[in-house]
Formats: sequence, structure tokens, C-alpha cells
Amino acid sequence: MSDLENLKISLLAEIAEAGDEAGLEAVRLSALGKKGSVSELLKTLGGMSPEERQSRGAAINALKTEVSDALAARKTVLRDAAIEARLKAETVDVSLPVRSSPAERGRIHPISQITDEITAIFADMGFSIAEGPDIETDYYNFTALNFPEGHPAREMHDTFFFQPDENGERKVLRTHTSPVQVRTMEAQKPPIRIVIPGKTYRQDSDATHSPMFHQVEGLVVDRKSHVGNMRWILEEFCKSFFEVDNVVMRFRPSFFPFTEPSFEVDIQCDRSSGPIVKFGEGTDWMEILGCGMVHPNVLRAGGLDPDEYQGFAWGMGLDRIAMLKYGMPDLRDFFNADVRWMSHYGFRPLDMPTLFGGLSS
Repeated sequence: MSDLENLKISLLAEIAEAGDEAGLEAVRLSALGKKGSVSELLKTLGGMSPEERQSRGAAINALKTEVSDALAARKTVLRDAAIEARLKAETVDVSLPVRSSPAERGRIHPISQITDEITAIFADMGFSIAEGPDIETDYYNFTALNFPEGHPAREMHDTFFFQPDENGERKVLRTHTSPVQVRTMEAQKPPIRIVIPGKTYRQDSDATHSPMFHQVEGLVVDRKSHVGNMRWILEEFCKSFFEVDNVVMRFRPSFFPFTEPSFEVDIQCDRSSGPIVKFGEGTDWMEILGCGMVHPNVLRAGGLDPDEYQGFAWGMGLDRIAMLKYGMPDLRDFFNADVRWMSHYGFRPLDMPTLFGGLSS
């Protein structure tokens, strides 16, 4: 048996034994690579006589062709086997429902949605958004808002106090968003038209109260603002927010240190449907916010002359009006991070509230 025949038998056996395409490629390189066994034989043809080259060259080229054909055939077999194994390992259950996209699965928290809805309403009326720090000084949280030192009105709020600093002063977690009113008056001159959404903190917790909750306040300051302007703004807000054509409101005298006169505002509604309250109809009444004309002492604290300027302000709980509008029974659910609750009450992320397209469409 010649050396070519032995080499052919050896190479064909290696090709047949290759278990994957990587192993087969190693056999190819050992035979037909730059320094492979068949390639080395082809290099010897240059030193042969014409007669030897004719016979020997034909035999070596025949070996190269046979090895190449065997490699191609084995590669096809291995590739088909790999595809079949992958199909078995990566089977798909076509009976499973198609997964929705992240934009479909994700949900906007109701508080974020309510904030966007209120922003859309008041922006259409020419208001801008104002913000302030959650950690406030006693001055901005109380004194500048006409809560004198030791005044009983300070007991209206169950306040979270920090430890006294080196000067003996205790900062607080703000109990309302009203400090932003004074900060805004200090920073800009009238006319002022702002709404102030944000977090507030009080030591209270039950189905309708939370130690951390959200409020939104509004402030208008100019030379001619009056209660009639305030009533119109609040009526237009309630009609847009609750998406009804008409609302009936009543103003009851009340007390807030930072407004004078002060009012509690009730809106006519129908409570016969359980947790869902229908506004714009019915014979029941529900308190939704407090408001009043800005107290002259608050204007002075903001650096304004109450003989020249006057204004009005109002405030309401974002969480509470969300519960009223969307029928949510327990405030504590807002902060439990329950995915099931979010899936039910949350809003689709790409549906931005607009007055022309619907606030909660």
C-alpha cells in the first residue's frame, strides 16, 4: 500500500470521527492548511522530473479532491445535526400568549398622573409650577405663614422635628407646601400665578392619612385679585379635573393662619355608588379643599406691601382627590409598591393628559 493510500485512509477516518465543526476545521487545517500533510506533498512536485510530476501530481491532486469532498460532506452532516439539536433545545410553546412590550406593561403611578393632570389644567390658565425643599426651617414652615411662636395654631400640624443645630434651631419636614408661597414672593415680584405640587409630612397614619403625603397649592398675587377670581378658578379646575360639564360649590367660613378670610370648599356630588363619587350631580356634599385671601402678614413676610398687593391661595391633598376621582378606597395602597395594585390603578406611560385629548383617557 502506497504512502498516498495510507494518508487518504488516515484523513478520511479523522474526518468521519470529527464530532463538530470545530473538530472538522482542525482536520482540514492538518490536511489542506498551509503546512498540512497534503499541502506538503504538493510542494515536492517542483523537484520531480516531468514524467514523475505527471503521475505523482495527478495522484496528489486526486487525494486533495477526495479529502475536500469528504470535508464538505461531513460539514453538511454536522451542520444539519447542530440545527436539529438546537431546534430540540430551543422549542417554543406557541400556545403561550405573546409578551407585551415594556411600554404596554409599565404603568404610571396615580400620583404622577394626577400631578400631570393638574399641571395641564393650571398651565392652560397661565400658571407656572413652583417647588421648594422638603426640609424646611421653622420660619418658612410656620412663622412666615403667620404661625407666631407658641401659637395654638402650630398644634394643628403633627410635625416631624429634627434635632436642634448648633444655634438651637430645629428644622422640620415641611407639614404643607405653603412655605413655597413665601419663597416665591421673596424671589419674584407680582403678578404671581403658581401651583405647588409636592410631598408633605405629618405624624398621622390610617386609611385616609399617611405620614408622607402629597399636596398641591395655588397662589395668585397681584393688585386686583379677589374672592370672585378665586371661585372662578376653582370651579374651572373642578370641572376640568373631574371631567364634568358643571359643578356646584359652596364656600364655608373656616380658619387658616395664613389666609383671611378663610374658606372650606365643598362640591356637590352623588355618593350612592360606593367608593366611586360622582361629581356634577346628586344631593350630597364633600369637602375637597381649603382656600382664602392671603393674610397681610404673609405678604409682608414675602417682602410685599399688603396696601399695594393682595392675593388668594388654595390647597388640597393630591392623594385624596386621586382617591375621589378614581375610586381608590385606601390611601396606604399608594405607598405599598404592590404590582397588582399598580396594574389595576396605574396609567399607560404614553397617554399624556391633555385638555383636548382627555385627562385620563
